[in-house]
Amino acid sequence: MKNLKVAKSFCVVLVLVLSSFLFGLDAAAQTKETEEEKPSVALASALAAACRQNETIFLRYQTAENSLAFRKLLASQKSNLMKRIVQASDAGRPLLSDSAEGRTVLRCETAGKTTELRFGAERVQENLAFVPVEAVGGQRAEFGMVREGGGWKMLSVGLVLLNLTELAKQWTTPEELAGAAENSEAAAIVTLRRLAEAVETYKKGFGKLPTQLAQLGPARRGEVSPDHANLIEQELAEGSKGGYVFVYRLVPAPKAAEGQEAAEPTYALTATPAEYGKTGKRSFYLDSSGELRGADKQGAAGTVEDPKVSP
Repeated sequence: MKNLKVAKSFCVVLVLVLSSFLFGLDAAAQTKETEEEKPSVALASALAAACRQNETIFLRYQTAENSLAFRKLLASQKSNLMKRIVQASDAGRPLLSDSAEGRTVLRCETAGKTTELRFGAERVQENLAFVPVEAVGGQRAEFGMVREGGGWKMLSVGLVLLNLTELAKQWTTPEELAGAAENSEAAAIVTLRRLAEAVETYKKGFGKLPTQLAQLGPARRGEVSPDHANLIEQELAEGSKGGYVFVYRLVPAPKAAEGQEAAEPTYALTATPAEYGKTGKRSFYLDSSGELRGADKQGAAGTVEDPKVSP
């Protein structure tokens, strides 16, 4: 009987210990969940990602509209925008800590300098929140946050809505735009050459030229055909890449004179800036002769009359 009482007492103690342990885990989980739901925590994560120049994490804290706009920016514009938001001169190392008052402090350490951002008390109004942030020795701004998709996203800086496309335009220098345009033009030439090779490969494989660009696109494994030759990626098969629009045109052979053998059809390829002045200025033309031509056409398509472009 005595042993039975001891066993019962042990079971009661064990239940109490397990309950306390599980309750502690649940409380910790709730505390963590509550902490992650705070707009100031989301903002700190976004600014830390901007300091590190981590586009993937930075995008997690942008609204659906701004995420789409950010992905369309040039690489230099993305970098410049994130640097401006944390007032850094280059990609850095973020360090998060708390002030004596328990407020978040974010330091962005770069080779040139360290920017320190001190967070104030957040104000939450249903699905909107406002977090004051002061750069030590610099400016003070209030970040607006909005609850979207179950989390807090960046909405505004001060009284200005966070329109990433417009901010990128304002914060991109003419020199950066010119450099980005030149890089896009160089990439467009490489892509044109690659397209010409794909067309020639198609001709060798199927004994004829494709009638449209889409025929060069991806195919399922083991299902390569004249309609899906698997020679280029889907994006290019749809006619765009790297800020340029690519067009393929089959050129019918001229009618042969009497007594002469009919000539074979040829092709022509053009590459035109998707946004003239931003993604490039020159338009390019390449045909089956292999001669590349290009000129600043103010956004119009290149032609065979354009000057030759040196390799």
